[in-house]
This record gives sequence, structure tokens and C-alpha cells, in this order.
Amino acid sequence: MSRLTKKAVFASLALMTFASQLMSAPLPLPGNLPAATPVSTTGFAQTDQTLPSWPVTYTFEQLGRASDSLLLGISSAEQVEFSLRRDRIASDASLQLEYTPSPALIPTISHIRVYLNDVLMGVVPIEKDQLGRKTTQKMALDPRLISDFNRVRLEFVGHYTDICEDPANSTLWVNISRGSGITLQEQALSVQNDLAFFPLPFFDPRNSSKLELPFVFAANPTLGEQKAAAILASYFGSQSNWRGAHFPVLFDNLPGVQSKDAIQPTVVFATNDHRPAFMSDLEKFPAVTAPVVEMIDHPDAPYSKILLVMGRNEEDLATAAKALALGGHLLRGSRVTIDNVQELQPRKPYDAPAWMRTDRPVRFAELISYPQQLQVSGLQPRPITLDINLPPDLFVWRNQGIPLRTQYRYTAPSASDDSNLSISLNDQFITSLPLKRKDTSNLEELRLSVLSNDTANVNDKLIVPSLKIGDRNRLRFDFNFASTMGSSQRDRCQTILPTNTQAIIDEDSTIDMSGYHHYLSMPDLKAFARSGFPFSRMADMSESIVVVPSKSTPTQISTLLETVASISARSGYPAFGVRLSDDWQTASKQDADLLLLGEMAPDLRDNPDLNVLLQRQRDMLVQPYGTTPIDANNRRSLKPDARNQPANKVEVTAQAPIAAIVGMQSPSHNQRSIVALLGNDDADYNLLREVMGDSGKLDAVSGSVSLVRSSGVYSQLVGDQYFVGNLPWYLLLWYQLSEHPVLLAVLAVISVLLTAFLLWRALSWAANRRLHKDD
Repeated sequence: MSRLTKKAVFASLALMTFASQLMSAPLPLPGNLPAATPVSTTGFAQTDQTLPSWPVTYTFEQLGRASDSLLLGISSAEQVEFSLRRDRIASDASLQLEYTPSPALIPTISHIRVYLNDVLMGVVPIEKDQLGRKTTQKMALDPRLISDFNRVRLEFVGHYTDICEDPANSTLWVNISRGSGITLQEQALSVQNDLAFFPLPFFDPRNSSKLELPFVFAANPTLGEQKAAAILASYFGSQSNWRGAHFPVLFDNLPGVQSKDAIQPTVVFATNDHRPAFMSDLEKFPAVTAPVVEMIDHPDAPYSKILLVMGRNEEDLATAAKALALGGHLLRGSRVTIDNVQELQPRKPYDAPAWMRTDRPVRFAELISYPQQLQVSGLQPRPITLDINLPPDLFVWRNQGIPLRTQYRYTAPSASDDSNLSISLNDQFITSLPLKRKDTSNLEELRLSVLSNDTANVNDKLIVPSLKIGDRNRLRFDFNFASTMGSSQRDRCQTILPTNTQAIIDEDSTIDMSGYHHYLSMPDLKAFARSGFPFSRMADMSESIVVVPSKSTPTQISTLLETVASISARSGYPAFGVRLSDDWQTASKQDADLLLLGEMAPDLRDNPDLNVLLQRQRDMLVQPYGTTPIDANNRRSLKPDARNQPANKVEVTAQAPIAAIVGMQSPSHNQRSIVALLGNDDADYNLLREVMGDSGKLDAVSGSVSLVRSSGVYSQLVGDQYFVGNLPWYLLLWYQLSEHPVLLAVLAVISVLLTAFLLWRALSWAANRRLHKDD
């Protein structure tokens, strides 16, 4: 044995002896360990303690695939995206793939490749017994590749013959079911109390599920405390957007936790003189001398965080809530003192960030929600879509058209064929533009006309009826590339690979909705349900007053918070200017739109236009003569009509919950509206909360009254309509006369006769003057 080998053996023996002594030595107790300060650059502290973990499954339908996906020979790829909260990691992941392959495929050599974030995870072979049958396969995904944003891509490789194969053959397909899903074993991270990551952990935009955030008050919260909570809830509502938000309210106590591993962030509001019972210890929670926000651990659940919003009085709470919504980038540390929050410039009507601007042309770059949204590839590329949200009272009627300036580029076709670009709005075809071989870059200045019925071409006005343009619109561009494949011709085998075709709509393309007036027939609960109108007319709700009961229950406050949050979700801006009142007499005289929660005001119960009345003793419903079509986009049909006038009244007594949403005109100001959310007890308010948080039920809210029961939402139109907004006198006259063609014809005849008479008199006077001059 060499000298070097002997040294290595002795070193190994010495190391083994030292290790055995170390393992047999007693370990120091935790209390004897020296204190250490954790260092983290991410805000999440790693601990040796077992962190809470739970499985989460996302189906393809939940990830945005409303229908099954069909993979073809020339359109062989499909992808789904999913996200992971920043305070979570994935310890395990798998793909549950449901698919149905074509019965004409050759088994084994036909397969599906699965990628996670562009890394091949595996191959799913298509076996003989799977052809034409729905099959489920489970594949493990590497959790180390999962980050905050992830993409699973499926690529279909199909074969139906071993020679002279045509990639466009109709037998090459596999159907991917929308029931396929991705399962993650999510594990929580130990979050430090650092406001630099706000709104984490209270809200994470990477989380696609509905936000649930409890709010805690002292018993009998004041109007100022409710206003501060409404401001903060509206901020979370504007951030959660389409996800929705749920704000359970508790008095004096923190929400209960099932175990110490539970994760439930909470927001607490407290002033020096009015604070929840668990904050009564002034040594642990001393009085503050300014608006303060602080993040602490839940006393019973170390992984749950509590956001304390504290102040000397109610005004301080509102200041702290505004600072959280506006100054999130300035926050850091576990405790922040707010020195000042000042509004530098007031909001203007119709400037909601979620609405497209109507004062100038808007570039497509301002409308996209993610990079490369305007770029597609492949012989059958996906459609390019743009969501255009508009104020619901935009008066688009008998105009000269909506200018659409479209610039696009594409891969030149291999031959002059039938390739084209189709443009549609709200699933209504507008026009088709040819994709020529020599021109790979085009600029088309089009006008979306609302009157013409002629066939459109690249230079003509396009056809988009104004009644199809509403508050939510989708502009769609479809690139259709024709291709001639010659590989399957008889007695001639020629392999042709499809061209990597790409197309893009330039971000400098514009759409111009400027020059339109604001005019809408009311009451229109559809506008309230879909856009928060009229309260969202001012994005900060500065021209709105919410009338609440003098003594609110937790469920009533939850209804208030979730309603204001839903309005801010549709405007995209927090309700910094919202006002709260419990005095109906004073609020009704203000020049503001009123949102009423609770029972109907006494002086409105005798209103002839009242549609529904809910009391503890009886329920009353006024019904019209017949059923009136309710169309949020065509408000012209909702003009005063005898069929809308009350004809019947029904009174019943029942114990089951019932609620109502009622719209009416303000008795004090003709241009102001009232929306009343009526209920008697917590069960009624829970029905209202369910409707406000369910997009499907919200779509059923329309007309002037919507009854809410456990069976669903029933809407109708009763009473006279009124109009909000302004039109020039000539346009208003023409609009009013358009509903009376006979009167319009009579006025036209009178105008022609009057013009002819005046012309005859003028000619007679000229003739007489000439004759007298000659004499």
C-alpha cells in the first residue's frame, strides 16, 4: 500500500470516529441556543419547522379554456398558464390529462409531448386501445421548475400513414378535454412582518381564486370606521378585479382558526378610544399619535398575518387606508407611520382606469393586458382579441362611424391565395381584408359605420350597428392563411413542410371613440351590475353617498364593503371619495347619487314609481301590464310605455329570505339616481352578497327592480324612465322623434309645405319688385 493511500485511510477513520462522537453527544436545548437574526432578501423566512401544505387542483376550464381544445396536424400545440402565489412553493405537481385521439391514428408513433416552462416533462404515447376513446393519463411535473407564472404546453405528433403524409389531413386530430387539470401540492412559506411586500400576504395578483379577507372592528363601528374600511375594501376590489372579493366582518374577535397551521390574513381597524376587545392591553397595543399601519402575527396561528390600521380618530383611519392604497411602494418594515396623504388633482367624470378613454384616439398598446397579445403564429393562428370597456351611458346612435386605424404585418403567403384578415366586434363580422403576397405590411384606416348595409372592403366604411356596442366589447382579428399541400397527390409523393407563418397587429393601431355624448335611459340596473354606474361615473365615487343603517350588523357591513369593492373592480380605482351617512333626510337633499342599504326610506314608500317594498310584516310587488324586453344595449325600447305602468300589486307573507335591488330617480335632483339594496335580516343580506359576488347572477340583474331569492334573480321594468346626461338640442329632438315615425312624417310634410310657401312668397316678392322697378 502506498504512503498516499495509507494517509487517506487514516483520514477516513479519523473522520468516522469524529462523526460517531458528534452523533452520540447530547444536543443543546433550544433555550440554550444562541440568538440569531435571520437574513432574508425575499421577505420569506425559511424554518426547519414543518410548514402547512395542501393540494390544489386547477382544471383547464378554470385556467381559461371554456371548451375542449382540438389539436390538428397543422395546429398541433396548445398551452395553459397558471400562477403560484409568491408566499407559496410547490412541493409536488402532476398533470391529469384527459384526451380523445382520432381513431385513424397509427398507435405508438402518434404521441403527445408535455412541456412545463419549455422543459420536456414526458411523452404520452397513444396506444391502440385508446383510439377513438376518452382516455385519462397522469404525468408527474417537476416542482422545481414551478415559479410565480408557469406554462404547460401540449404538442401533438400524429401519423395516419407511413408514406405520403399530408399534415392537413382531417384524420389528424386529438381532443384535449377542458376537464384536464394540474394538481399542485402547495406549501406555505414563513412570511416576515414586512410591509414592503404589501399587498402580500393579504392579496396576491398571482392567485386566480376569489379574495377572502376578514375585517375586524370594535362593537358598533362608527360611520368613520366603516368609511375607512370601505376605502380599503375598494382598493382590494380594484386589485382583485374579475376574481371577486369576500369580506367577512367580525366584532371584537379575530376569526377563528382550525389549527396553528391555518393561513388566514385579517385586517383590524382600531382607534385609541374604540378598539376591538383583544387590543384592550395598552402595554401590548399602546395608543398611537398619528395614523399607523402595522403587520403582526396572529396570536393563535403563526402563519396568519394581521394588518392593524390604527389612528387617534376616524379621520386617521381613513388617512391610513388611503396610504395603503396609494403609497404601497413607500411602505417597509413591520410598522409605518403615515405623515400625510394629499390629493393633488381631483378626478374627472369618466376617467376610470378600467374604461377606455373617450376624449382622444387610443393606441392598442394601452388596451393590451399582457406582452405579445397582438402576435400570433401558425397556419391556423388563434384570434387576436382586445377588450374594450366603455362607459355604459355612451350615446352611440346615428353617428358617422367609429374610426379604426389598423396596422398589421404578416408572413407573405407562398402564392396568391385566399388568405385574409377578418375583423369582428362582439362576434359580429365587420369586414375581411386580403393578405397579399407582395404587401407584408399594411395600414388600413377604417370606419366602423353604424348605418350602411353595403358590403365592406378595405376602403369602405365597416358595418357595426351601434346597438351592438355596449359597455363591454371585444374587438377580434382573425388571420386566415390559405395553404396548398401537394404531398398526398396520387402517384406523386412530395413532402412539404408548413411555413412558420407569423402575424402581428401593430401596437400603434388606434380606435377613436371621442366626440360621443353621454346620455342613458334610467333606471338601468344592468348598468349598475355590469359597470357600477352611476356610482362609477366618478372613479373615486366622490359624487356618491352610501346610506347605511344607524346600527349595522356584521353582515350589513360585509354587504357594504363587497358592494363598494365590486364598483371599484369595474372602475379600476379605489373609492377614495365615497361618503357614508345614516341620515336619509340629509343625504337625499345632496347633489349626489345614493346607494341605499337596508329598508326603503319612509318618504319613498309612497312614490308612484316604487316597484317593490320589503318589510318584516309583508312583501309587496308591483307588476306591469306585460313583459317588457330589457336590453341594456338598446335603451330606446325603455321609453315611457303604458305596458311599463303598474297594473297589479301582490302582497304575501313568508319566512324564507328575500332581497331586492331597486333603481329609481332621486326625488331632489333630476340627474341623480338611487339604487337600493333592500333586505331585513342577515339571511336577506347574504342573498345580496351572493348576487354581488356571482357574475352569472349579476347578468340577470336588469330593469328597475330585481328580486333575489334562493331560486335566483327575477328582473322586470316598472314605472316611467328618466334620462341622465346631455345631448345637443338638435340631436335630442331627432332622437325623440325617431320613436314616432307618423309624427315625423307629418312634421316633414309641414316643413316641406312651409318651405315651399316661404319660397313662393320670396319669389313673388322678387317678381313684384322687378316689375315695379321696370315701371
